[in-house]
Amino acid sequence: MLVNVSEILSSEGKTANRTAALEMTSFQSGLGDFPIKEKSPVELVFANTGKGKASVKGSAVLVFETRCDRCLRSVDTRLELVFDREITAPDAEPSPEADPEEESFFMEGFQFDVEAFVYHEILLSWPMKILCRQDCKGICMKCGKDLNEGECGCDTFVPDPRMAAIKDIFERNKEV
Repeated sequence: MLVNVSEILSSEGKTANRTAALEMTSFQSGLGDFPIKEKSPVELVFANTGKGKASVKGSAVLVFETRCDRCLRSVDTRLELVFDREITAPDAEPSPEADPEEESFFMEGFQFDVEAFVYHEILLSWPMKILCRQDCKGICMKCGKDLNEGECGCDTFVPDPRMAAIKDIFERNKEV
């Protein structure tokens, strides 16, 4: 959805509230494709902060269908996006601290692309690790059993890699 912000960027002191419905049905990134199970409308407040500049404040709540990074169970991941960004008119002189690359994702002339903006915010807010619970034990490295359901009985001994050289000596000198 595109929101025309030309009036806000050209009128000092002007503010405008907008509510936009998200059209995206999933979030796709290098980590995979995550369907959106629930989404709230995106609440936006545009406020002129100077000649050709405006702030964008707002929020949205999204629930994604994801997998636990340890045991691969299905997990609903809730993201509460709260944002406060600065946008500039395409004909305005860029400020030295502004990153024009970042803004180019969601500004098309005087049109503010809500979908691209929310995608960018999701990308910035995505959790580093998704767990079904904090004490998730994961899966067995040998048989693949979910260790949250109980032990599998596999040998979990991991030899010390520092002793590998000595082990090789014993293996070579072993009498038949």
